[in-house]
Amino acid sequence: MENPARPLPEIGPGPRIAAAVLASCVALAAAYGLSLVLRSVASRGSHQQPTPEAWFETPAPSSPALISQGRALFLSSCAHCHGADATGDEGPDLHDVGVSDRYISNIITFGIKHEMPSFKKKLGHDEIARLTAYIRSLDDAAPPGSDLDTTTANLR
Repeated sequence: MENPARPLPEIGPGPRIAAAVLASCVALAAAYGLSLVLRSVASRGSHQQPTPEAWFETPAPSSPALISQGRALFLSSCAHCHGADATGDEGPDLHDVGVSDRYISNIITFGIKHEMPSFKKKLGHDEIARLTAYIRSLDDAAPPGSDLDTTTANLR
């Protein structure tokens, strides 16, 4: 007795579309998961990212005396890389840095690997606060040497 081969029934487009949608969802989920991992790794090595807690921070104390003292510290510790006017030389321009005071303090304290030394052993907390106040005062300062430079003109 011969068993005649029966043809396979035709599969409509429904199951094929469902399989394609499922494969697409799996690919998108994998890409999203990979992007989260890569973003986390990149943010650990980045030193230009503003910290989210800046929205919740109160501004660091600032006064003309603190800014003046911070400028004196800046000239003795930072100007050789950032320039006397803080517009950058070896180091970046520090006007309008756009990061939190905590972030500025952390960069001064711990430095940036292979880019900026740590000042943790050289400067105390109060001195770092003075430097932070001076750098923050540069946010609204006119370009050095201009007639509008009233923020730091009296501090020179």
